[in-house]
Amino acid sequence: QVQLVESGGGLVQAGGSLRLSCAASGRTFSNYVMGWFRQAPGKERDFVAFITRNGATTSYADSVKGRFTISRDNAENTVYLQMNSLKPEDTAVYYCAARYYSGSYPDQRMTMYPHWGQGTQVTVSS
Repeated sequence: QVQLVESGGGLVQAGGSLRLSCAASGRTFSNYVMGWFRQAPGKERDFVAFITRNGATTSYADSVKGRFTISRDNAENTVYLQMNSLKPEDTAVYYCAARYYSGSYPDQRMTMYPHWGQGTQVTVSS
C-alpha cells in the first residue's frame, strides 16, 4: 500500500501560480505511475495530468495543456504539479493518485488508480 499526502494548495488570483506536491510513502515510489485529478463543487473528478515511472512521458488534459507541468523526484518520493496562468475555472480540490504500472499509457480513468491522497484545495479568484 502506498500512502499519498498532497500539499501546496491555497488561494491565488487569476493569472497567478501554485505548485502542488504529493509525498508518497509505504512502497517503492518509482514503481508507480502518478496522476493528478481535480474535482470542482458539484462536478465529477476529472483527469489533469499523468507521468510515467521515470518521468519520461507526461500527458495533460486539454484544459491545462501549456499551463500546468507535472514532474516527479523519485529520490524524494514526490510528484509535483506546477500550475501557471491560473484561471477561476481551475478552482477545485486537487488529488494525486498512484497506480502500480510499468507502461506509458496515460490512462485518464480514475478507476485505474487504486491509491489516492486526501486532496488539497485550490481557489482562484477573478
